[in-house]
Amino acid sequence: MLRTITLALGASFFLAGAALADPIEGTWKTKSGDNAAITACGDSYCIKLISGEYSGRSIGRMKATGGGNYAGSITKPSTGKTYKGSGRLSGSTLTMKGCVLGILCESQTWHKL
Repeated sequence: MLRTITLALGASFFLAGAALADPIEGTWKTKSGDNAAITACGDSYCIKLISGEYSGRSIGRMKATGGGNYAGSITKPSTGKTYKGSGRLSGSTLTMKGCVLGILCESQTWHKL
């Protein structure tokens, strides 16, 4: 009986942890058609390309700032340059933006797979 209760509680905690995952976590289709994985890493979210020419390359790290917004850094894979980055989550769409000096910005929209 005690074993059954212990297993049930363990399964409940495991399922609750999965349900509490941030909606930004997962696999995203980038503007160029590559896939990027966003995973929790410490108190942030790490972004890594998992397909395409730059597969395996880490391209960013962001923290949640509330209201579906994220802030951190983003790296342009073709140049290797890192910029101040931000993300805005709206349903299954993520708008990523990288800026130089806060005025020259480039953004793209990603879609959750």
